[in-house]
Amino acid sequence: MATPITSIKKTERTEMEVQQEKLADLQKQLAEQEESLQKLIEITSELHTIGALDALQAMLQSKEKIAGIAVGQVSREPVTNILNNLLAAAGTLTAVNPATVQQLSHSVQQGLHEAEQGVEEGQKTGVLQLMKAINDPDINRAVTFGMNFLKGMGKGLNDPTE
Repeated sequence: MATPITSIKKTERTEMEVQQEKLADLQKQLAEQEESLQKLIEITSELHTIGALDALQAMLQSKEKIAGIAVGQVSREPVTNILNNLLAAAGTLTAVNPATVQQLSHSVQQGLHEAEQGVEEGQKTGVLQLMKAINDPDINRAVTFGMNFLKGMGKGLNDPTE
């Protein structure tokens, strides 16, 4: 029978051997990714040629100044006003029935198309034509819609809770 193993010797690699192994792994990875690395080098070279790398480096070195400028620009009153207006408009749109908005949008587009045609044809409207036009069902519907809209808006302007 064989003699039993009484001690196990762990072979420790030297730091030089570890570095050699890492270098061999790195060489293997570089060889496997040759095409990708070539493209990366070409892109980097092109960015350097047009000065983009220098600009990027300058931006990174001045990141705190750039952030300060950006915050200063965003906090200006016109910018905060537009953001507040966008939020208010979004709130209004969420409260309105999407089908109504879609129908109104379609109606506005159709109205603009007819208005363009009238301008191109050089149409002029007199007082009598205006009085007769109110009998046209399409015009009457639009005028009634506008009057009801104005009435509702007037009520809203008079409401102190809003």
